[in-house]
Amino acid sequence: MSNTDAAPSEVGCGASTFDGVLHPREVPLGGPRAIRVRRTLPQRDRSLIGAWCFADHYGPHDLRSGPPMDVPPHPHTGLQTVSWLFSGQIEHRDSAGVHAIVRPGELNLMTAGAGICHSEVSMVDAPVLHGAQLWVALPDADRDTDRDFAHHVPRARTVGGLTARVFLGELDGERSPVHTFTPLLGAQLDLDPGVEVTLDVDDAFEHGVLVDQGSVEACGAELAVADLGYQGTGHPTLHLANRGDGPARVLLLGGTPFGEELLMWWNFVGRSHEEIVAFREQWQAGDARFGSVDGYRGDLARLPAPPLPHATLRSRPPPRV
Repeated sequence: MSNTDAAPSEVGCGASTFDGVLHPREVPLGGPRAIRVRRTLPQRDRSLIGAWCFADHYGPHDLRSGPPMDVPPHPHTGLQTVSWLFSGQIEHRDSAGVHAIVRPGELNLMTAGAGICHSEVSMVDAPVLHGAQLWVALPDADRDTDRDFAHHVPRARTVGGLTARVFLGELDGERSPVHTFTPLLGAQLDLDPGVEVTLDVDDAFEHGVLVDQGSVEACGAELAVADLGYQGTGHPTLHLANRGDGPARVLLLGGTPFGEELLMWWNFVGRSHEEIVAFREQWQAGDARFGSVDGYRGDLARLPAPPLPHATLRSRPPPRV
């Protein structure tokens, strides 16, 4: 998914002692009649949870009464994108030659590495679009890796009113086979009304709980829809409670602290102002770094990069945890 902000700010993944709740801000995804998405990462208070560096939550969005998702080919560097749907379907095409359909409960993970471009279009056959789009920063040693794409359908395991789907990493004996470049956890957790659970988690990980629906208590706080609760390292358990009368659903994200300086601007993750400038120039020039997407049928052949700010982009030290 693209960060389609017309004037994106640079984000240094920087020092932070924040330990609490990140509230979302609404941003448009697309043109004048854009889908609105709720973004919790990155923020100034906290820009990383492990290597997770970007989190958008969107929907339920009824395509029969609102605009579709139609994101033209756009570039990425230095990251992986994680697409996760609760309902709807999205057609994905990328410059590695992958044509895939993103479906609910199925992981689609695209590795940009040194450079990739892709398009995303909602499908009318599944008219209610609802899901999350997440980015994972690649460590310096692997950020120039080849383009890649992985698909995985995790099994749903229900115990005592909690249903878990582990799509990355390991939780409660369930392990995803999908390769990651740093230790990560990604899981959908569904809680029946009134259910409280204490999960055994890796105390070397920091964790985030992103609420999709319901009234949830986690990370020592009451969370509303699209809030992201944060729990730092040193905790061997994580407590979740559904305080509402209906079902609740969250995404649990985790990972070891990412100890490198990063600079994010638009759809690029780099390490310096000069790198970001070069990525933008290469995209605008149609450089082979990003390749091209075949089969996209939208009105705009490719998404142009926004102008750079009139200042030097600066990275920041890694977060303090």
